[in-house]
Amino acid sequence: MSTNDDAGKLLLRLTIGILLLFHGLFKLTNGIAGIQGMVSAAGWPTFVAYGVFVGELIAPILLIIGLYTRPAALIAAVNMLVAIALAHSSQLFGFTNNGGWQLELQGLFLFGSLSIALLGAGRYSVGGRYN
Repeated sequence: MSTNDDAGKLLLRLTIGILLLFHGLFKLTNGIAGIQGMVSAAGWPTFVAYGVFVGELIAPILLIIGLYTRPAALIAAVNMLVAIALAHSSQLFGFTNNGGWQLELQGLFLFGSLSIALLGAGRYSVGGRYN
C-alpha cells in the first residue's frame, strides 16, 4: 500500500468525521427535541433519539483520530440510515431544482462512512493501518 493510499484514507476520514461532527455539535448545543418527536411519531421509544450523540459526536471523533475506525464508520452509516428513514424518506427519489439528489449530504455521509468501514483507517491514525 502506498503513502498516497494512506493519505487518501486520512482525507476521507477527516472529511466525513469533521462534517458529521458539526451536525452533532449543533444537536449538543440546541437539543434533540425534534429528533425525539420523529422517533416518537415512528413508534420508537424516545431514548433512541440519544443515539444521535453516538452517531454524530462519538463516531466522528473516532473517525477523525482513527481509533476503532471501522466500527465508528458503521455506527455513522447506521445513524444516516436512521436519519433517512425518520426525516428524509420522502426525498429518497427526489431531485433539487439544480438536478442534484435531494439526499446528497446524507448520501455522502452514508456512502463515505461505508467506504471508511471497508478501507480502514490507514497509517495516519491513532489505531494503526488496519483499524
